[in-house]
Amino acid sequence: MRPKDVKYTESHEWVRMEGNEAVVGITDFAVAQLSDLVHIDLPQAGDAVEQDAPFGEVESVKAVSDLISPLSGKVVAINEELPANLDLLAKDPFDEGWLVRVRVDDAAELEHLLSAAQYEEFLEAEQEEEEEEDEDEEDDE
Repeated sequence: MRPKDVKYTESHEWVRMEGNEAVVGITDFAVAQLSDLVHIDLPQAGDAVEQDAPFGEVESVKAVSDLISPLSGKVVAINEELPANLDLLAKDPFDEGWLVRVRVDDAAELEHLLSAAQYEEFLEAEQEEEEEEDEDEEDDE
């Protein structure tokens, strides 16, 4: 079950505000799509991140995906446990599997993110598009 108290992006990151810091992670949907994670590349504490810009990468056996920052600010902490234990992303993506903590420059950027209900609708629409594409491919065969 996805938490209702976080904001989401269309690139499948999530944000939970704790004071003026944002805890950022990737959703269970992203983890499931990637499957078999093998490596993660995170920024360093002190690095600046910018909304909608890559801040790291996650690699699975089938793809490398950019991690897109949902907010602008400065990284104040990274989840030091993740590189050695990527299973945390699959087991608990919304708590122990967090990626970075960011001191947010502009809280108004949160308004550009999706609510839990909007994210669910986005996922449904995305899955319907995939099903239609699959049907089109079958018709072409």
